[in-house]
Amino acid sequence: QVQLVESGGGSVQAGGSLRLSCAASGRSFSSYVVGWFRQAPGKEREFVAAMPWDGGYTYYADSVKGRFTISRDNAKNTVYLQINSLKPEDTAAYYCAAGPTGGVVALYTTPGGYTRWGQGTQVTVSS
Repeated sequence: QVQLVESGGGSVQAGGSLRLSCAASGRSFSSYVVGWFRQAPGKEREFVAAMPWDGGYTYYADSVKGRFTISRDNAKNTVYLQINSLKPEDTAAYYCAAGPTGGVVALYTTPGGYTRWGQGTQVTVSS
């Protein structure tokens, strides 16, 4: 089973940038779709971005298009989420997740598409 560990969160001012990392251990991300979600206090977990580790597409929530970029480093078995032009409404715990490939894209915009989750990393944006 793959284990996921996120890092890179922090407190930044609006307009700033962060790069979140999600490192896999136990096995590689190959044959998985990797996604990022976020959850603010009192709100449901929200899809942010996803990509198959073996390539093919990247998919973003409308609210983050143009500001967030998901990418991977094969050699480090790590997925990244570059977050630019941060807004206070981006404040949340950010989670990476991995799920088996084979489903339709829409499946991977929901938590149900994923079987493994990291512990989360907090992003706090001040105005």
